[in-house]
Amino acid sequence: MQLIKLYFTPALLLLVVSCPVWQVSQSLPVKGPMKDSCVFYARTLLENITDTLTQNNLFTGIDCTKQSVDLRDTNTPSVCAPKEPTCSGTAKSEFDQDSCLTSIWEDLQYYYRFLAATPDPDIILGPSVLLSLRELMENCFTWSFPADLASKKAFTDQQRTYDERLSLCKVLKGFQVRTITINRVIGYMNSGEHTKDQ
Repeated sequence: MQLIKLYFTPALLLLVVSCPVWQVSQSLPVKGPMKDSCVFYARTLLENITDTLTQNNLFTGIDCTKQSVDLRDTNTPSVCAPKEPTCSGTAKSEFDQDSCLTSIWEDLQYYYRFLAATPDPDIILGPSVLLSLRELMENCFTWSFPADLASKKAFTDQQRTYDERLSLCKVLKGFQVRTITINRVIGYMNSGEHTKDQ
């Protein structure tokens, strides 16, 4: 999979956070398949990723804030765009909820596999990011949690090399950006906006 390197992370995050279309905090009562608890699980995941990125001992010898972002190249942002005009001014005629949820599920599986295979000698990833990721996957998606993922836990008995720490930093930053998108999509589906005028 091709990874896109983003060097202007603060500007991108500012744009994503300031776009008024997908304000998670302004969700209306549940009208779609996403429950309020899913908004909570998604928000918890984002908070845990953000907190993990501040753990200096996870990235020993690396200033993670100065590293680029490795963002998994998927169609989640385009497939999950709302049917109303977006920040860019473009509008879609329909919101394909099934395609959107499938794309999000694929992203979540990818990041779960990556993080579970990452050495975690300080036991930072397991009880925070992996746990909240698993809770989101198990409680908010209709697919059953795959058996091959259920048995995966972060390696705790192996030290990380410099390259592994650098890769983890960049991938976690990309996962943070993707999780912002996922939070907005879940908030959008929770609001019921995607079912109006159908």
